[in-house]
Amino acid sequence: MRKSTGQDNLICRNRQAGFRYEILEKIECGIVLCGTEAKSLREHRGSLEEAFARIQDGELWLCGFHIAQYEPAAGLNHNPLRVRKLLVRKQQLRKLTPNVQQRGLTLVPLRAYFNERGIVKIALALARGKSQHDKRQTLKAREHKREMDRAVRRRR
Repeated sequence: MRKSTGQDNLICRNRQAGFRYEILEKIECGIVLCGTEAKSLREHRGSLEEAFARIQDGELWLCGFHIAQYEPAAGLNHNPLRVRKLLVRKQQLRKLTPNVQQRGLTLVPLRAYFNERGIVKIALALARGKSQHDKRQTLKAREHKREMDRAVRRRR
């Protein structure tokens, strides 16, 4: 199998995560998939826009990750929005559990990608929701940076 480099290995990313949430910590997880899901992801047919993770019965689950059906599979396809199990070490899970349950933080998937060995991984973030004021500040900072970049380009 050919090793992919650069952006080739990115399946999808959650563009709104950085705007809606303040990212506190990032972890990498494996994901349990069936055959048609893996084939569909090889065609970059997944979406993390409405996805979130939760801890239930001592296991980590990914909800809302939409993986489009694999057309050649016909009647043997998967449910596009089924809940999928995430694979993390017990030590990491024990560290995350109190933060999510007591401090009111959320587990948000940032991106799905293939690692060097061609295995699907999910970059998961421990995040806190931003208030409307924080979102406005983010927009102002982004606009200010854009204006500065434009001014630098004009000057050259």
